[in-house]
Order: sequence, then C-alpha cells, then structure tokens
Amino acid sequence: MRDAVIAAAVRTPIGKGKPGGALHGIHPVDLLAHSLTALVDRTGIDPALVDDVIGGCVTQVDQQAANITRTALLAAGFPESVPGTTVDRQCGSSQQAVHFAAQGVISGAYDVVIACGVESMSRIPMGSNIRAGADPRGTRFAERYPDGLVPQGISAELIAARWGISRAEMDEFALRSHAKAHRATVGGAFAKELATLPELGTDEAIRPGGTPESLAALRPAFADEAMATRFPQIDWGVTAGNSSPLSDGSAAVLITTSETAARLGLTPLARLHSFAVAGDDPLYIFSEDTPTTERVLRRAGLALADIDLFEVNEAFASVVLAWAQETGADLDRVNVHGGALALGHPLGASGARLLTTLVGALEQRGARFGLQTMCEAGGMANATVIERLA
Repeated sequence: MRDAVIAAAVRTPIGKGKPGGALHGIHPVDLLAHSLTALVDRTGIDPALVDDVIGGCVTQVDQQAANITRTALLAAGFPESVPGTTVDRQCGSSQQAVHFAAQGVISGAYDVVIACGVESMSRIPMGSNIRAGADPRGTRFAERYPDGLVPQGISAELIAARWGISRAEMDEFALRSHAKAHRATVGGAFAKELATLPELGTDEAIRPGGTPESLAALRPAFADEAMATRFPQIDWGVTAGNSSPLSDGSAAVLITTSETAARLGLTPLARLHSFAVAGDDPLYIFSEDTPTTERVLRRAGLALADIDLFEVNEAFASVVLAWAQETGADLDRVNVHGGALALGHPLGASGARLLTTLVGALEQRGARFGLQTMCEAGGMANATVIERLA
C-alpha cells in the first residue's frame, strides 16, 4: 500500500497584518514563493519532479487572485511544466491542501506534491473579496437561516457563553500562548521550520510580559447592541487580547511516498496518518473542532490518550478552551510552542503553519502522534493525525 509522508516543512515568520507590519511590503505572490524556494533549497529536490502544487488562500482577490499558487510557483523559479491550484476552505485552506495532496499521493495520482498556503492580510484585508452590497449567500440559504448568521467575533462570544468560559480564563489562556511562543522563540524551537526574510527573522506579534491586569483593561472587541438583544446570554469577554491578530505569512510542505523519498534521498519526517473534515451549526462557527477530532481519531483507530501533542488553531481563546472541555484533552499538550493568539493567523497559510510547527514539536520531544485541527468559517473543521518517523 502507498503511504504519504512529509519530507520537509517550512514557514515564514509571521508578520503583523497591517500597514507598517514587517511583511507588508512583500507582494503575497513573493511571500508564497519564498516558502516554495526554501522547501526546494532545503531538500535539494528538482522542482521538475513536483507533480502538483496545491495552495490555500482565503481572500482570493486583487494581489491574491487568479490562482496565486500557480503564479507563486512560477515566481519561485519552478519549471513551467509544474501545475498549481488554489483552494479555499476558509481558515483551513492549507490544511485542506495537505489533505488533497496526501490523498493524491496515496491514490497514486501523485508521487511528489507540495501543499502550501499564503495570506497577506495587511495588503488584502479579510472580506475584501465581497464587494459592498453583495449577497454571497442567496435566497435559499436565507430561507434556511432566516435570522442570519453572525460575525466570527460574535460566534466566539457565543461559544464562551455556551461553554461557560469566563473572560479571565480566556485572558489567562492568551497569556500562556504568548509565554510559550516567546520561550520557543528564544529557545530556538522554531529555528528549523523558519524560512526567514530580510524583513523579518522571528514572529512579529509575540508579546511577552503581559499581565492579567493589562488584558483586563482591553475593551470587548465585538460588543454590539443589536447582538446583545438577540443573544442576551453573551457576557462580552472577547477582546483583541484573547483573539488572534491579523497576520501575513506563508508555509509549504513537501509530501511524497516512503518509497519515492528513499529513491530521492529524502528523509521522511512524519507519516500523514489519517484525515477528516466535518461540518456543524454555522452559527457556532468554531465548535466543529470537537466532532472532527472525534472523527479523525475513529479513522486512525486511536484514542485521545494516544495523541502526544495537539495543534488546535487559536482563532479565539474560547475556541480551544471549549474544545478542551468537550474532548478532555490536557492543555499542557496543546500548542506547546504557542498558538495563533501569539504567533498570528495568516488565514490561508495557517493550516500548513500548524502542521510545520507540529512536525518540529514532535521531533524535539521525541513524541509519536500529533493531531491538528482547525475550525473554519461556514461551520466546518479539518483534522489531521500524523506519526513522527524521524
């Protein structure tokens, strides 16, 4: 039987996704090309051997339009014979790209494929692919959901209310994320995974030294009178401090079979063990991590206790805390090098970024199994189980 293994995984440092951020001056095509070039340089693989490049990008408009993955691989100097395509599963776009790539390898459609992702939120703001006044959902969707859905921040508030998560708990989780990311940075935990740029050598948004008092002083970011009337259970505890920041970045993962890796002189780092994707109530956008985690564990034939490390995307602190309540996972094994609250969340790149970090963390700790899950707008989530090999 064919398998799918990760032969290399790299990412850029993550920049603040606003004008003045360290990576704002870099075109998103060039940002993704940087990770692709780094992947080739580190492995020494001939890019002509790559059967396909599958990239994730959420806001596919303007500088991120017109199949940015194909444009970026050409910018990276790949032969014109190498194809590329861009997928959008919202925040899980590049995690889905990994799934598509691995499934293609296992099926025999590919021998060598790159999964990657990019988002430059400083240059292409989230939501800018929907013009003013446009209706991206249509009449029949509105008939099914007559009260309408809600912005992501409101969904994060609803999750906090439903699972009884206080603002103090969310702030404490955010402080731990920044502390872990800072320790990982100064301790060199990210050194192997980073493809640094002249503009940025480490993740820009990490803020060590925060205090409960400093976070408590922040105003709720999404408080809204109309939403307060509709959802009186909300206690308005989601702030900029316990939410992921807007971010710029890219990441890339080289996927092949064990047999092909041996033939090419590559050392497999991890096996892509099992995959799952699931949907749930789109009002509670971020609650899908739990059913997807359960589904991928069933497919893997593993129990939660078999998983050594978890990467759960920290879109908001309430997301991870609710997931931990539902699954019973030990938070000491979750996002051990910090998460998106500290590192940042460049939407289309985050799935590949989490996977890259998880591969490195498993290696550094001599651990075997890792599970990655990421909630996605529209009420979906992806989950991946990997097994360390090297």
